[in-house]
Amino acid sequence: MNKNEQFVITINRELGSGGRTVGRILAEKLGVPYYDKALIKALEEKFNLSVEEIEKLKGRSHSWWGEFKHFWLGTDYTNMYMAGQQYDVLNQKLDSFDMFKAEEKILTEIAETESCIVAGRSSFYAFRNHPNHLNILIQASMDFRMERVAKKQNMTEEEALKTIKKVDEMRENYVKEYTGSSRYDTRNYQLVISADGKTEEEIAELILNYIG
Repeated sequence: MNKNEQFVITINRELGSGGRTVGRILAEKLGVPYYDKALIKALEEKFNLSVEEIEKLKGRSHSWWGEFKHFWLGTDYTNMYMAGQQYDVLNQKLDSFDMFKAEEKILTEIAETESCIVAGRSSFYAFRNHPNHLNILIQASMDFRMERVAKKQNMTEEEALKTIKKVDEMRENYVKEYTGSSRYDTRNYQLVISADGKTEEEIAELILNYIG
């Protein structure tokens, strides 16, 4: 990936690995916006961005995403991120195929408009043909994940383990159903990182060193 040209970095991560925080740190260091599944979901639901609506917008303007973002969202990516947090992955049922296609269209349009970092279950698939992309998978041992989730969600480690297993299964089923691949298939990524023994800042620096 050439960071001096328009690029997209995708971060797929296991719950409790710190991947979401890594994405935000990396975006700040590279000076590009950060988007995640929660934000895209919020946009789809708040503004009814179905496949049909997106096609209508594209028909009116070649750069509909840039105009949409400027008009509705401004440039405060922190507020955009926080707005998406209300869509907790644990409280959402699996998206329909139409929602998956709408998400893919939104992500594709974003990458055509600007350099960015995207975190999400199927982002590696959405940008598989992008000419300047880097797909990253951030994993961690179960002990590391349980400890982090338990602390962050104020749970016992037993409760954290149940939560992790539930989310792992949901995300894997989603990816398999709509992409025909596994989120754990390392062939989908150029860089796979274990979070064990590393801070989010250290992982971000590792990625920056890899990019060069």
